[in-house]
Amino acid sequence: MTKAELVTAIAEKSGLNKSQAKDALEAFTASVAESLKRGNEVRLVGFGSFLPVRRKAGVARNPRTGETVNRAASNTCRFRVGEALKSSLN
Repeated sequence: MTKAELVTAIAEKSGLNKSQAKDALEAFTASVAESLKRGNEVRLVGFGSFLPVRRKAGVARNPRTGETVNRAASNTCRFRVGEALKSSLN
């Protein structure tokens, strides 16, 4: 599902127009990103949790050439699926 398809689905299910649905989706993603940047977990009960993770610096290998490359430390995000979402998929 693309962002445009998600905006359309939100608009249809919520009764908002597409412009309002797009604004709501962008506000949601911006709020999640800001919280993760501050190092806070974002927990949506029944859906899942977005967790900020610090990746240590290390050595990576280019699979094509086999060359080793130093990888800098970085911040990333992980998603842990909630029980309600997990059970609805099975």
